[in-house]
Amino acid sequence: MREARRLRSRRIRAVLAGGLVLGVGATMTLAAWNDSEYATATFTAGTFDIVGAADGATFASHATAGAAAALTFVAAPTAMAPGTTTYALYSVKTANPSIAGTLQWSAGTPGGTGLATYLTYGVKTIAGTACNSTTYPGGTAVVADGSALTANGTTTQTVSANGGNQINYCVAVTLPLTAPNAAQSLTMSQTWQVLGTSSAP
Repeated sequence: MREARRLRSRRIRAVLAGGLVLGVGATMTLAAWNDSEYATATFTAGTFDIVGAADGATFASHATAGAAAALTFVAAPTAMAPGTTTYALYSVKTANPSIAGTLQWSAGTPGGTGLATYLTYGVKTIAGTACNSTTYPGGTAVVADGSALTANGTTTQTVSANGGNQINYCVAVTLPLTAPNAAQSLTMSQTWQVLGTSSAP
């Protein structure tokens, strides 16, 4: 009888021990908690746009040679004589809105009946919008004085975003004193381009 009780007690302990093992196994299979974080962004390309003004104030787009702004020279360039230099302003800035960029003065191919052969020119940037024989000498050279009408600018100019600053170009066109009689009554037409290139902000 005592032996039977001892045997039953061993079986109960064995069952309980097995239950404990099963309980530990159940605890190990519980799922872990989790959480997430997300990030997103939307990208939109900016625009780069420059505008010009022949009077330094009334800016508009002149995006093609056919829509070029007409420069107003201080001395009308319709009856130039040897030794004459005449000046004209052209101002450029970025539109609003626009990102920042750089400007490069570029010359086209002159037209007319041959006066371009005898004319020379130069371009400088000036502080204000008064472009004349008084302000021109103090400017910063873009095209060297005495250059052929086909000469391009040798420097670039920086324009800030959204029309933050404007570049005032002063163009000086000269019929040198050495111009021969053959230059009389000839004509010349020229279209210059200011090429703008966007820059990183």
